[in-house]
Amino acid sequence: MKPIFSFFIFLIVHLPLIAQETYQITYEKLSNHKKVTDSNPIRVIANAEETVIGTENSFVSDRFYPNEIHYYHGQEPELIYSIMELEENRVLKTVDSIGFQKIVFKKLNQTKRILGLRAKHAQIIINSNTIDLWYVDHLGIHASPVPLGLKLGFVLEYTRNNNYTIRASKIEYLNQVQPSGFYQKHLALDPLDPLTYSHLVWKNKFKTIPLLARQQIHYDPQSNVASNNDSIFRYAHGTVVVRKVKMPYIDHGSQLFLDVTQVSNGDAYDRTGSVFIIPQRSKTNLKDALEKGLNILPVYENGNGKKYQGVVLTKDYEPVIELMRFFTPFGIGQFNHVQLKDKTWHLENPYRQDISEFRDLLSDQEVYIGFFIGNYDQGGHMIDANLTIHNSEKQLFSNGKSLALFNTLNVMEMAGQEYPTLFNSDRGIHLEFELKEDWKNAKLRLITTGHGGWGNGDEFVPKLNSVFFDDKLVFSLTPWRQDCGSYRLYNPASGNFDNGLSSSDYSRSNWCPGTVTTPYFIQLGDLKAGKHTVQVKIPQGEPEGNSFSSWALSGVLLGE
Repeated sequence: MKPIFSFFIFLIVHLPLIAQETYQITYEKLSNHKKVTDSNPIRVIANAEETVIGTENSFVSDRFYPNEIHYYHGQEPELIYSIMELEENRVLKTVDSIGFQKIVFKKLNQTKRILGLRAKHAQIIINSNTIDLWYVDHLGIHASPVPLGLKLGFVLEYTRNNNYTIRASKIEYLNQVQPSGFYQKHLALDPLDPLTYSHLVWKNKFKTIPLLARQQIHYDPQSNVASNNDSIFRYAHGTVVVRKVKMPYIDHGSQLFLDVTQVSNGDAYDRTGSVFIIPQRSKTNLKDALEKGLNILPVYENGNGKKYQGVVLTKDYEPVIELMRFFTPFGIGQFNHVQLKDKTWHLENPYRQDISEFRDLLSDQEVYIGFFIGNYDQGGHMIDANLTIHNSEKQLFSNGKSLALFNTLNVMEMAGQEYPTLFNSDRGIHLEFELKEDWKNAKLRLITTGHGGWGNGDEFVPKLNSVFFDDKLVFSLTPWRQDCGSYRLYNPASGNFDNGLSSSDYSRSNWCPGTVTTPYFIQLGDLKAGKHTVQVKIPQGEPEGNSFSSWALSGVLLGE
């Protein structure tokens, strides 16, 4: 390669040569006008006939995958070809003949110099984003860092919303190189339609770990023993499903998302759901109880006369680590035949939550992941679930350590586990535990929801939650959701009242039918090795007749 003079004197003087020459243009990126370090910058190879847009990696023989390029030929000015190499022998191709035709630029009068060339200015607004392009159109080549600008000529700079820029930084002459020569074989492939191509490219950007597919969670009174099928275990009369999963290594900084999709298979009510990990690092765990019975779990007592099985950390027992708390809507799917004017019910309920804080707990581990929906219906619910792993350069949580301190949600409800009514005692939850070593940047991940489904029940009455750590108040908040009416179309079987509201409209203690309840992160700072205490107090309401209030809380200590 031989570099072109930085101010393009060569090009301006020798314009007739352009048609025979091939050029390699390298682009740099700027965010908020600051240069971004890029180990694989955008690179374009173009001549008067054709253009290939890729990256530096796209034009080397030992390139890494995935790798995507775009191809443009002057004899087909309304077409743009896209090729994605997922692997060396797994290649996708598509041709877009519609998107290019819709592009209409607004030509503006401003000019500015870039690499010595006086560039013209064009602008277009796409999906409320203002795109500014600076280009020259007298050099006989079509080159751009993105396909959008190819029709203009040679795009030297692309700016989106005045805060993200791609700008030509270097131009070189290539001797006896034809741009399409790098991808001649791939260009001969049969194309996919653009929608299928985009979907497959998108799916390849992350890794999917299947957990459950069309799995029924229901109440089967005849089922008293655990059943096992393909690493899937069913417990508590079918209301708890556990899957053993071998997780891959997860890069630091990756983002993890948990997806659950649910439909009613007969149950019309709003039910509590939970996805959790059963830790295997204690002498006794919940899986032992699911298989052998509740009696092996340690009992927590706080003076209110009841015994609560398996809810707090002890020397020999660690509670489950809750990943997601969700609530089913009223009858989605099974009860969509219910008709109301101007209401079109959704077909299924999706729940999606970022659980990246558990990267270190999951990475390269064999784990038991449990799913619970509390119900007494033989049809119950059908769910699908998976985990997705996404590369990211930003790590919000660096948690090499985790410890479940408490979980009052009675996931073994249908096997006789006590309801979490323990907050009618002023002691609430109170436990002492010991850390074997110092923890840095410790935080308590807390999920809390109030229950009691009548007018005076804690489900419908705001209650202050107070958390004490080492006898100091570290959290004081009334968890309350006022957006429940936003999810009406997920709730076809919700009861309607004389005041014009439906049951699913009503505000609740930190949950709504058809939603995920997100956790609170309570910063605790650095913790020394040794003994510590944690306590949670809630002024739980009194029972009325057969109705009672309860609070489902989970608390996991995270840190470095």
